[in-house]
Amino acid sequence: MREIDMPGKYDPQAVEVGRYDKWLEDKRFTPTGNRKARPYSIVIPPPNVTGKLHLGHAWDTTLQDVLIRQKRMQGYDTVWVPGMDHAGIATQAKVEQRLAEQGVSRYDLGRDNFVEQVWDWKNEYAATIKAQWGKLGLSLDYSRERFTLDAGLSDAVKKVFVTLYQKDLIYRGEYIINWDLKARTALSDIEVIYKDIEGAFYHVKYPFTDDTTLNGKNYIEIATTRPETMFGDVAVAVNPNDERYQAIIGKTIKVPLVEREIPVIADEYVEMEFGTGMVKITPAHDPNDFEVGNRHNLERINTMNEDGSMNERAGKYVGMDRDDARKAIVADLEAAGWMLEVEPYTHSVGHSERTGVPVEARLSTQWFVRMKPLAEQALAMQKSDDRVNFYPPRFENTFTNWMENIHDWVISRQLWWGHQIPAWYHKETGEVYVGEAAPADIENWTQETDVLDTWFSSALWPFSTMGWPDTDAEDFKRYFPTNTLVTGYDIIFFWVARMMFQSKEFTGRRPFNNVLIHGLIRDEQGRKMSKSLGNGIDPMDVIDQYGADALRWFLANGSTPGLDVRFSYTKMDAAWNFINKIWNAARYVIMNLDDNTPAELPARDQMTLADRWILSRLNQTVENVVNNFDKFEFGEAGRALYNFIWNDFADWYIEMTKETLNGDDAAAKKAVQGVLAYTLDQTLRLLHPIMPFVTEEIWLDMPMNEGSITSAAYPEIHAELQDTVAENDFQRLVDLITAVRNIRTEANAPMSTAIEVLIKTDDAALQTIVEQNQDYINRFVKPKTLQIGSNLQAPKLAMTKVITGAEVIVPLEELINLDDEIARLTKELKKYQGEVKRGEGKLGNEKFVNSAPEAVVEAEREKLADWQAKAAVTQQRLAELKTAQA
Repeated sequence: MREIDMPGKYDPQAVEVGRYDKWLEDKRFTPTGNRKARPYSIVIPPPNVTGKLHLGHAWDTTLQDVLIRQKRMQGYDTVWVPGMDHAGIATQAKVEQRLAEQGVSRYDLGRDNFVEQVWDWKNEYAATIKAQWGKLGLSLDYSRERFTLDAGLSDAVKKVFVTLYQKDLIYRGEYIINWDLKARTALSDIEVIYKDIEGAFYHVKYPFTDDTTLNGKNYIEIATTRPETMFGDVAVAVNPNDERYQAIIGKTIKVPLVEREIPVIADEYVEMEFGTGMVKITPAHDPNDFEVGNRHNLERINTMNEDGSMNERAGKYVGMDRDDARKAIVADLEAAGWMLEVEPYTHSVGHSERTGVPVEARLSTQWFVRMKPLAEQALAMQKSDDRVNFYPPRFENTFTNWMENIHDWVISRQLWWGHQIPAWYHKETGEVYVGEAAPADIENWTQETDVLDTWFSSALWPFSTMGWPDTDAEDFKRYFPTNTLVTGYDIIFFWVARMMFQSKEFTGRRPFNNVLIHGLIRDEQGRKMSKSLGNGIDPMDVIDQYGADALRWFLANGSTPGLDVRFSYTKMDAAWNFINKIWNAARYVIMNLDDNTPAELPARDQMTLADRWILSRLNQTVENVVNNFDKFEFGEAGRALYNFIWNDFADWYIEMTKETLNGDDAAAKKAVQGVLAYTLDQTLRLLHPIMPFVTEEIWLDMPMNEGSITSAAYPEIHAELQDTVAENDFQRLVDLITAVRNIRTEANAPMSTAIEVLIKTDDAALQTIVEQNQDYINRFVKPKTLQIGSNLQAPKLAMTKVITGAEVIVPLEELINLDDEIARLTKELKKYQGEVKRGEGKLGNEKFVNSAPEAVVEAEREKLADWQAKAAVTQQRLAELKTAQA
């Protein structure tokens, strides 16, 4: 054996240290520039510069890296564009929180100084994120790194805004919007999450202004969960078809506490069966009431300031916080006799996704995108050849349902961090100017202070990162549309849909060919990871303990498109153990290679059965992995790799090479070295996209390799290596060896004890296999004597195992109990008979026989015949033992 510098135990820290920097130094992740190669591009879903990456990011980016590394090895001209998102409201909220801890607000600093503080935050966390990318081993091309506020992307944002405005697809108007009281900004519908909270229905008297009565009472009863908004009431509505209230339509009533008169109107919006069938209409504080108000030309009375305090329209409650005002108003209603009942009620209340505070529906002047024309284009695209393919396909329904029921998108945000809207207002006339550049006479204009929703810029990400709006940009012409987007199902609305309609509108194309949707990472109990539960896992801590490759293996191997995955340290232990198995198998191979070991395989006639078998199994594994990668079934690809490496290569083939490598036949030794080197080399290449660090380390330790595995050719399917005969013959040999080993285990006969082995068979092919592979049998079975033939008789005290085409008999008179052996065989017979019954039932089903492919039916017939033969042999052996027992 040759001396090598590979410790006997896998140490991820030693393997991974400095490796990523070396890849960057050698420009391993930069496109080759080979214009003859097919392009393959991915743009990273840009993480928010709000903090460190979490396990979900690690999963998402690992899958992308797996794809890009494989395509790079397959000869594609690959580019993976990195970048980050400014994440307007989220980042501003983080910086404001940090300032608040210092006793400072953004208003104390002013806009420019505050934005400088946010840039400092961005630079700090961008550096952290890039360090984490490196620790994960992500093969990103940093020469193309982008940020959603950089100059190029800002140009794209302005171009899109101005174009949509000129097409009347962006407009400014007064509407009810979702208002974040803490961040003091508008929110889109999908930035609102709903939580059930304990509240109340307040049943309040609204008196008629004249002598009108209803059911003998001079008032009507209105139930509301928001009494603090009653000062914005402008009507009470009933359904026009509700016979109970026909007589009061057109009458007027008073709003309690302020004595303002409002009409009773009829509108089909009101549900007759819900509550009293009468609802107060508050257009400035409820989106449905806003629509009712528009239909009836009602006044819009806003009673609340942007911070949630009551304004002058709230009378004596002016300046009070909305919650405090509610308590005071309820107390005053009760004192004045206007409160009929306070009914406890649990209801769903919208909360800001970013700041967590309850959202206020508020009348506000905002900028909107007119969504219907854009949605219709995107939906039509999905019926064309230029469609985006969803994996799994069911998530296209999520996209379609949302686009078919879409509302106009409020894109203005009352923030200081973000893309300032390219609109200016004339100081004297109020005229609005929208353009990519400021007006020439800028001294007469004031720019809109609002910024754009973060998703407005990130919706352009697949093409703005490629140089658009310069349609002659090299990257845009070569790498757009991108090939695959990898993202979670939780942002199909936020991001995927918006990229699709913006890309179709501005490039005429889909933004990406495929979108791979994954789920969420949960804890061992299936719970979503969160700060409140204290169950979050920092991926960097996992890497420190197990190494990046182990984490990547877990994330890729546990990946089924669209489904969640549960993190556990037990799975991480298993991942490390698997890499340690690879490490030790590789260490054995490299120790047994010569410096002049050829890189090519030996001639076919120099190969043993085991050689031909492992190469055939390797070839099948290549096919399996490639096909599953193409379907984004990384978990299935991982299982194929695991089974091949652990079972076929390490547990069987490597063990079978030891006799030859320790023998005196130089030619045979050279042939085995060639097969070992080739199999390890190809296996490392298959593994590299998932485990980049350890595969590079091992690959470079092989005497015939130089350069980097990152650019080595990915394995291909070789039809000449496929050997069904070798696989069948070797499997029969494995079955024989396994049968004897199992007998040894059951009889407590250690390998140091030589045993007699009889193989009763009339199968000439099996006999040939045994005779030609006597060395393997000697090594794995350790027989004292070995007999094979059709007329062999088992002695009275022996243990037997039935394999396909033969009965394996081990005389163990001194080691077994006759009663125990009869009991064991009885149990085996029952199992065989069960399989026979199952097979007969399946083949007796005419529907199966007539509809299933002939190959499937034939395979079932072969399995049935095998089980029947095993049952017959076992039954005969039982009869013999029972006779001997008697």
